[in-house]
Amino acid sequence: MCGIVGIVGKSPVNQIIYDGLTVLQHRGQDAAGIVTIDDGKFRLRKANGFVRDVFQERHMQRLEGNMGIGHVRYPTAGSSSSAEAQPFYVNSPYGIALAHNGNLTNANELRESLFKVARRHINTTSDSELLLNVLAHELCESKLMELTTSDVFEAVTRVHKQIRGAYAVVSVIIGHGLLAFRDPNGIRPLVLGQRETEQGVEYMVASESVALDIDGFKLVRDVAPGEAIYITEAGELHTQQCFEGAKCVPCIFEYVYFARPDSTLNDISVYGSRVRMGEQLGLKIKREWADLDIDVVIPVPETSCDIALEIANELELPYRQGFVKNRYVGRTFIMPGQAQRKKSVRRKLNAIEVEFKGKNVLLVDDSVVRGTTSEQIIQMARDAGANKVYFASAAPEIRFPNVYGIDMPSVNELIAHGREVNEIAEMIGADELIFQSLDDLIVAVKGDNKALTQFETSVFDGNYITNDIDQEYLESLESTRKDNANKSKSLPLETGLELHNDE
Repeated sequence: MCGIVGIVGKSPVNQIIYDGLTVLQHRGQDAAGIVTIDDGKFRLRKANGFVRDVFQERHMQRLEGNMGIGHVRYPTAGSSSSAEAQPFYVNSPYGIALAHNGNLTNANELRESLFKVARRHINTTSDSELLLNVLAHELCESKLMELTTSDVFEAVTRVHKQIRGAYAVVSVIIGHGLLAFRDPNGIRPLVLGQRETEQGVEYMVASESVALDIDGFKLVRDVAPGEAIYITEAGELHTQQCFEGAKCVPCIFEYVYFARPDSTLNDISVYGSRVRMGEQLGLKIKREWADLDIDVVIPVPETSCDIALEIANELELPYRQGFVKNRYVGRTFIMPGQAQRKKSVRRKLNAIEVEFKGKNVLLVDDSVVRGTTSEQIIQMARDAGANKVYFASAAPEIRFPNVYGIDMPSVNELIAHGREVNEIAEMIGADELIFQSLDDLIVAVKGDNKALTQFETSVFDGNYITNDIDQEYLESLESTRKDNANKSKSLPLETGLELHNDE
């Protein structure tokens, strides 16, 4: 999972992009990058680390220009190699930089085709670099130096026909403008915003609406699945649907875990969806687990706080904050490597003993993925004196790999794969374990949006919306992930002004 930002402004955009990336930091903590265009040249800075660490004052001063894009990354195939920090750059045609959120499911085919047909060399294992070169090759079809709007949209149409998977893309083309587009299923989110200034209208695209809010942009709408947004250097906005038969099938896990509660995606409030998750789960507990002697409902901060509060309301039980979170530790689910996840949990959370001692507690979390975090949290509750520890998950059992940009491709890492609920409960040490049903989760996320009829739910039911995933692909993905994890040296990358190393 990654976060992307793109802006065409009337004044320097470096600070706006930086601010947008800081509120998208939850989407990726492995690397960050910004590229701007100034006087017909790219100004680029990217490196491993948090946004605040990658961009210091000297870097920000050199990121000049009124148009640019930004990216925060976490590795989707087990590798935290700094060589794959984005945005990527290619010099032909015109000069194009690109950042991408998602995962291409036909990356191997594309790599071979690009070499044989387009004679393009791909320097990393990143599918984002593949996507950039596919786009660049299609833009080369325009033989004229003056790239027209129709040329841009025709190129995106051809790109859609070649690539498969999940992708939200933002790119800048020197001398022309900013281009953004979204996969035909709308799996990964992308929103469009604008703001009025004295100099004129400025436009911004981002992974989540919260990035618009922080910079004073008004949310206009979501970028439609299959749609392309093209904003010229002069600030002219052009849009076009570039895929016949596109449909909106967003990833439901965005609402469960990834997106910030103050974001709105696909006309759905993330906060509202989580409140409804709590309502649905509370009703299920009342209906099916009425005999549980629960004294208090306690969330595992922070994603599940709103969910737990609604469960407590439904059950008419006390709601308490039983854990204190160290906000200076990254999100454990998106940390590369199981060892890092295990070590980080107790650094991240500390129990308030008075809320646990002698009580039967219901712990509420957004999901149970690998189970290592849940196991340690339950043990923390027992160490704090809990009598019984019940555990409720706002999401159903995660039984299948994700192939659309979330770092859980290996079934061997998923605690629910091939196991019954009582087996999972025993493994994590819960007295009882309660999962939300998939039907209830869909009802909760959808809310009042009657136009949205389907979600991407493959991690729960194994149904992959792109219809191109088989066992051979899953085994290949797992093998690649293991190879990348073994090869990754995590060496720092210092890329700076005008594509030269810069301290």
